[in-house]
Amino acid sequence: MSTAATPTQRAVGWFRGRMRRFGTLWRRSLQFRTVLITLGLSSLAILVIGFTISFTVASNLFQQQVERVLASSSTAAAAAQGILDASDAADRATVQAVTYDAMETVIGVSGSPDIALFRAPGTTPVPLAPSDFLSPDLAGKISPELRELVQENPEAQYWQSVELDGGDEAVPGIVVGTDLVMPGGAGRYELYIGYDLADVAQTLAFVQLTGAIGAIALIALLSAITLVVVRWVIEPIQAVSATSRRLAAGDLGVRLPAKGEDELAALAESFNGMADTLQARIRDLAELSVMQQRFVSDVSHELRTPLTTIRLAGEVLYGQRDEFPPATARTAELLRTQTERFETLLADLLEISRYDAGSVELETEPTNLVTLAGESIESMHSLALERGSELRLEAPGGHLDAEVDPRRIRRIVRNLIGNAIEHGEGRPIVVSVDSNATAVALSVRDYGLGMSEEAVQRVFDRFWRADPSRRRTIGGTGLGLAIALEDAVVHGGTLDVWSREGRGTVFRLVLPRVHDPEGTVVPPLPLEPADPDASGPGAGESLVAGDAPIQEASDA
Repeated sequence: MSTAATPTQRAVGWFRGRMRRFGTLWRRSLQFRTVLITLGLSSLAILVIGFTISFTVASNLFQQQVERVLASSSTAAAAAQGILDASDAADRATVQAVTYDAMETVIGVSGSPDIALFRAPGTTPVPLAPSDFLSPDLAGKISPELRELVQENPEAQYWQSVELDGGDEAVPGIVVGTDLVMPGGAGRYELYIGYDLADVAQTLAFVQLTGAIGAIALIALLSAITLVVVRWVIEPIQAVSATSRRLAAGDLGVRLPAKGEDELAALAESFNGMADTLQARIRDLAELSVMQQRFVSDVSHELRTPLTTIRLAGEVLYGQRDEFPPATARTAELLRTQTERFETLLADLLEISRYDAGSVELETEPTNLVTLAGESIESMHSLALERGSELRLEAPGGHLDAEVDPRRIRRIVRNLIGNAIEHGEGRPIVVSVDSNATAVALSVRDYGLGMSEEAVQRVFDRFWRADPSRRRTIGGTGLGLAIALEDAVVHGGTLDVWSREGRGTVFRLVLPRVHDPEGTVVPPLPLEPADPDASGPGAGESLVAGDAPIQEASDA
């Protein structure tokens, strides 16, 4: 029972899909990678430069404001101290009034209404001492550390950064502390003036906003410039790629347009020169191949007439060999045998020349590979008996027909069984046939000499032999496996080999049930046997073709 995806799962799925698309675009598009990398590095550089400029501007603005407020605070404190020094107040009310006048002067000179006046700790209380004063905006803003510095150094100025109440929100500010000497022996007092830096903060915010807008505009401009430049450079490369694909597909007449005298024009000229040379070489090779194929075909055809005459004469001599001396009779037998081998070689040469010329046409019909394999085994029983090999047909699966050319498939099967008999060392040979919905497969397994890895790589080469010193005992032209491979390929199938020295060899033919170049074929039989170390099945077992047993060849 399916359940609906949750919003989180849908979001995760959407994100994964976008990431997959991004990865695909990153791998396949040089233009996308170039633009993205350029924008990334440019943005990083602009970000670093912007932060550096913003930090420098902020530092300079703050330092200027610190110098300004220190000078303003010094002037205001001096003006207030002048008023206090000029007073000759003799009672507390007069001293309080003079102190208020001095504070009004501080506010007027400094331009800030945020002030605080505290009696310095340790000062002996006197009746004339005025009351402490604290603006509401400075409440809780003056730190004990700042007061301690002012108390320890009465003649100096000290400051600290604070946040002042700006109405709707807090604004940056500076508090400057110094000291004042009160008249009438009232002692020392601490004077603190708060300066609002809202205007400076607005100026800095405006500068930063302007810089951000400029950075965005610069990135957009760089994006446009990069895209134009990259397209101007990438498009010729894309043209080269498209042209090279068409050239690889066989369109030898395609060329690149060469314009200008820059590197891209030189590339186009070099590519066109390469294409011209390649076209000329391919034309020469094609003509040479046609001449070679025509020569082989003509020679094979022309040899048929004298070969037929020789074969007829040889048959006459072979039929009268009993009347000849032993040496002459043996010569007649050799003449007949080699004439047959020569005729087979000519037929194979003609067949391989047809494949080289691409003139092979299939005559397909629904064919049952189990029946075809059984017929091939029956026709080769006597040969297997001579070599002491037991032939077994195993067809465990459904016997599905396939659209193949039975003559060519029969030739493959006979060739594979013949090779197995040749190299099976008299051990059993197993022919397996199986099928599935997409393909049919036939494998021939022997338990003979086997082959090395190097031999496996070359087993389908024309006229190649794993051991040149080993004599063929059942004929063969050296073209059998090469023709078998071509027969398999022309059907859209495969012919594979597995072999181990001393453990035998497996040849597997896989054919699609219906030839479809775009279809997917799943081999019904494994290539590597399940018993790679076995020496062969038990002797004396019956041979089975489909559902009907085929009696093992015997001495009868």
